[in-house]
Amino acid sequence: MNDFQSIFSFVLPTKIVFGTGCIKKTADELSELGVARPLIVTDKGVSAAGVLDKVLAALHPALSYKVFDNVEANPKDSNVAAGAGEYRSFGADSIIAVGGGSPIDCAKSIGVLAANGASDIKAYEGKNVVTKPLPPLICFPTTSGTGSELTFSSVITDTKSNYKMTVKNAFTAPRVSLCDPELTLSVPPSVTAATGMDALTHAIEAFTATCSEPISDAVALYAIELISQNLTTAFENGSDLEARSRMLMGSMLAGIAFSHSDVASVHCIAESLGGMYDLPHGMCNAIILPFVMEYNMDYCVERYARIARAMGIAFNSNKEGAAAVVEAVKQLSKDVKLPSFSSLKVDPADFTKIAFASAKNISTMSNPRPMTEQDYMAVLQMASR
Repeated sequence: MNDFQSIFSFVLPTKIVFGTGCIKKTADELSELGVARPLIVTDKGVSAAGVLDKVLAALHPALSYKVFDNVEANPKDSNVAAGAGEYRSFGADSIIAVGGGSPIDCAKSIGVLAANGASDIKAYEGKNVVTKPLPPLICFPTTSGTGSELTFSSVITDTKSNYKMTVKNAFTAPRVSLCDPELTLSVPPSVTAATGMDALTHAIEAFTATCSEPISDAVALYAIELISQNLTTAFENGSDLEARSRMLMGSMLAGIAFSHSDVASVHCIAESLGGMYDLPHGMCNAIILPFVMEYNMDYCVERYARIARAMGIAFNSNKEGAAAVVEAVKQLSKDVKLPSFSSLKVDPADFTKIAFASAKNISTMSNPRPMTEQDYMAVLQMASR
């Protein structure tokens, strides 16, 4: 339980514009920011789906812009460097990010380099290394998963060491996020499933992290409620705008929650897997979540019971509720047809390296159960059975 006498802070520097059709407010928001020459950061999938065209159509006709769409899944330090080069050569004064977590995280890090001067994003790895505010960053999320449109961090792959590093500072939060559920309608079922479970992971880990606080708890629980009640519908019927709207709000709330609390061992493993195998981050989180929850259960019985209540599960005791919610998350993973851990084709010979990298992750300390390399090995072995 939270200690209400402890000191904590809650900062949300991002202006949120939410709702069906809110993309129509784009020109007004950019005008208010005084934006004249934005670099638009996206990926080729968003371009091919026609979503980028919708954003471009909402810009003021007189606005000059340049599109940088060479962002890879699991954005690389090389993508950030290339984007920063485009920013400087174009003489941009701002950044617009269109997409899921990869374009948004890449856009944040491009802004870090543009404002802080270094040529390699690795110079800003860690918490509060960034010292200067970014150029205005405006985000258009197209998935309901990462919550990156509201978070203070970006996760970038260091291509020399094959690991995912985190750049975290309130300066990296977007200035404005226009969250239009209509932009998520084209997301295919498999991506809806993975990103939705990714958002659920954010909310659950934020609520159970050792550094959670009352406001993050509140938004995490509501995120859990929204996501658990709407993910299957959004997966089965992607054109259901009400379900898509609720999923986007759930994802946003989950992003707020873990920005002010933390993530934990699910993310530690997922980031290790992503760094070594270049696997989709959201998919790794989604697959690993039930196994870490089961491993953690005895260390956060009361919190798991509260999560069970948010998911609408009836129970007679906290222990019963905790066990029930672990099974419910497993069932939800099956309902949205998430692949198995074996489908990732992770070589068991690499488990030692993955466990070592996971234990080194800065979020290991936030896990409700103390985790060593041996503990991470145990979770990986559970998942591979």
